[in-house]
Amino acid sequence: MSLKQQASQGSEVNERLAALVTNSNAVRAIASAVEGTLGPKGLDTMLVDRFGEVVITNDGVTILSMMEANHPAAKMVINIAKSQQEEIGDGTTTATVMAGTLVSSGVDQVAKGVPVARVIEGLKIGLHRAQEAIKEKSLPIREVSDPRIRQVALVAGREHQDIANLVVEAASLVGKDKLKDNFFKLADTILAEEGAENHVFMGVILGKERMNSQMPRQLENAKVLVIDDALQPEEIGEEALGTERGFARYLELQEEFRSSIQKIIDLDVKLVLVDRGVDDTAEELLTDAGIMVLQRVSNKEIRSAAEHSGARAIKRTGLKKPPEELKQYIGYADKVKSEGKLEQVWVMGGGGKPMATVLVGAATAEVVGERSRIAKDAAASVQAAVRGGIVPGGGSLELYTAREVEKVREETKGMTAFGVDCVVEALKRPVSQIVSNAGFNPLEKIANVNVAQVEQNNVSLAVNCDSGELADMYELGVVDPALVKIHALKAAGEIAEAILRIDTIIKMREEDKKSDLHFED
Repeated sequence: MSLKQQASQGSEVNERLAALVTNSNAVRAIASAVEGTLGPKGLDTMLVDRFGEVVITNDGVTILSMMEANHPAAKMVINIAKSQQEEIGDGTTTATVMAGTLVSSGVDQVAKGVPVARVIEGLKIGLHRAQEAIKEKSLPIREVSDPRIRQVALVAGREHQDIANLVVEAASLVGKDKLKDNFFKLADTILAEEGAENHVFMGVILGKERMNSQMPRQLENAKVLVIDDALQPEEIGEEALGTERGFARYLELQEEFRSSIQKIIDLDVKLVLVDRGVDDTAEELLTDAGIMVLQRVSNKEIRSAAEHSGARAIKRTGLKKPPEELKQYIGYADKVKSEGKLEQVWVMGGGGKPMATVLVGAATAEVVGERSRIAKDAAASVQAAVRGGIVPGGGSLELYTAREVEKVREETKGMTAFGVDCVVEALKRPVSQIVSNAGFNPLEKIANVNVAQVEQNNVSLAVNCDSGELADMYELGVVDPALVKIHALKAAGEIAEAILRIDTIIKMREEDKKSDLHFED
């Protein structure tokens, strides 16, 4: 073959790999942005916007969500990380780092001549075995009181003792059954406030103050009414109001409205939560009756308050119902108090479903967001541990799993085996970065861990990031939820397969806007 023919062939290969290489570089850049945060010695990232506003965080999904990323492949990785956060609540950094390794390793194999289809086939085989291996080694959590639950919260909460204690207390309050409910997220109970004291209680916090200072600040044994509407008279159009009949209808509606307000008073309701605005007349009458009223309560908060108090949300037209029927819509709370400094109202000891709230205090506004993110990670990990059990952390299980996948590689025929190799590399990548972030040589330490795990038949051995010595992760209290690792592998595999399948990148044309033009003579 002549030099010209070789050059031509090389050019064709480069063109064929152009899309893969471009996408791989974008994914690798995204992974590089977060991998420095991995592990107990991981560092923070500073994000700065064009106005000079600064966010300092160690949270992977926050970094990914807030960073500027224009490349389509980079956006795909960010979206899969957000999906991981939505599904499990933690593990986004691990998923991103593994996705970066799967893609880059896959591209390397394709560059060597392995067909993309074979690489993807190998990825699926390796990832399936990896997830199985993690499930096999997971230990179930029988009770929320299990002391290992606190260790999960401590690891996910980046060693913040106070946050771990708050999250564990909240988990104990809601109970195991509630934590296993797929529609319940313990992380949603977290609220961080500047100047607040750390606190956990059975109840909900409403981010609104009472309508005026003459309303009571505190209520005991309070009946609760939730109005999913405006507490105002029905309206009449201006044209109708200008007629005698329309004005008569207006007076009738005003009287009906006052009658509805009187029913609320007569039913001895003490707390009224309103989705929208409240009429001045209603405010005056309810204030005189010693009733606390909150208006324009967010939809999420009003649903939580209704669920916790046992109240059934009602429309304003429903207030026309007879008092006996209205009683069925009323909820109950042991205590309601207004926290004027925080501009909140706490509804505690509801007569409906048990709901815990975790109030995380922060000294300054700058750390409120980060304290909230840390607590939410800890809460999500605790819930995942209850749902799917725990495994040893520190990268110990990933190294064991990599050896298990290598066994599958030996049984895999043809070029598909090269795709399995990519999974092995991806499993080693997070622990390699954790060790590197701690200041040790990852090649040396990983080799030592592999030898020790095999010799001692102990898969929970890994590197103590403080001393650099080998240690049992269970004995150190370094434990992770199995579901976090399983879903991180799944997410990484999905994005790697999607990106490796992209053969060509074509820029879409701009939409033709000529149809919007108007021509005049």
